[in-house]
Amino acid sequence: MYLMLFAFCLVLPLTLFMIDASATLQTSVKPLLVATNQGDRDLSIIDPVTAKQLATVPEGGITGHEVATSPDGKTAYVPIYGNSGVGKPGTDGHEMVVIDIASRKVTGKVDFGHGVRPHCPVYDRASGMLYVTTELDQTVTIIDPKTLQIVGTVPTGQKESHMLVVSRDGKRGYTSNVGAGSVSVLDLPGRKTIAVIPISPEAQRIAISNDDRMVFTSDQTKPQLAVIDTTTNQLKTWVPLPGVGYGTSPTPEGRLLLVVIPKSNLLVAVDLATLKVVHSVTVADDPVKVLAAPDGKVAYVSCSKAKQIAVVDLSQWKVNSLIDAGAGVDGLAWAAPATHPLGPHSHRQPDPGKHL
Repeated sequence: MYLMLFAFCLVLPLTLFMIDASATLQTSVKPLLVATNQGDRDLSIIDPVTAKQLATVPEGGITGHEVATSPDGKTAYVPIYGNSGVGKPGTDGHEMVVIDIASRKVTGKVDFGHGVRPHCPVYDRASGMLYVTTELDQTVTIIDPKTLQIVGTVPTGQKESHMLVVSRDGKRGYTSNVGAGSVSVLDLPGRKTIAVIPISPEAQRIAISNDDRMVFTSDQTKPQLAVIDTTTNQLKTWVPLPGVGYGTSPTPEGRLLLVVIPKSNLLVAVDLATLKVVHSVTVADDPVKVLAAPDGKVAYVSCSKAKQIAVVDLSQWKVNSLIDAGAGVDGLAWAAPATHPLGPHSHRQPDPGKHL
């Protein structure tokens, strides 16, 4: 009996220590923000808690515009677009680099076999596939992120399919086709184009509401935002903006759509119930991309010419801080496990051509 009691007294503290260590390990996993720097040709790794850049990772190509991350927050995917703006003369990128965030190294590549100007990656958690817009082929390329093998393509039927969003169930994709001024609606499992929706002479960027009912793209000829009804695949209405819009991102609770206005250095918010602009704040020079934090408290805005990322308080509508990044800072993505309280809130990840 004494021996059993003695053994129990030895084992219990060890067990409690192991449980506590495990809990500490889980809670110590920190979410990170990653950003592509077109001018510096590298990827910034940023601590969103301290609002500081921790490191940069050379991409080894000219140049990455957009980035997506794996659901476990360990890997970043950066297509290497080329040295031109969309639809303009220049080099034609033909590969995507894979970056291990912990070691801060390029650990893999996907070669598309020829120049395609790969641009916007989206990691779809529903299918487990990685989708990348491949402009010159007028397609979206499907990549298995486990093997880094190309497993198929989806035609867009339009030139300059620059940006992509995917519905939560992974069944529908929507591309903004810049020079064509349209949005292509894609059947991703069926690998075909369902519809092409005319928007304007030129359209840029794209976002999808959290309930998948609306898709948004910015008219580049007028200060207005196109709202597409995904049930009918038709243009529903226009939202007047205080300037020509660009990058967009819904807030996590789905109430607002954030829109950057590059020439006015503004971030504005559209109320998705009334489809009217209800908030506005001035940020740093040349905002091109916005990403709402998963907890909905702040938004991060890439300010390309300023080489900074503005941190905007979404309750007070003021800039809390400016994070120094690289030249031509552009694409943004969260790198954190989905179970982390500050991890990604959806599979969407959710540029300068104006911007490259």
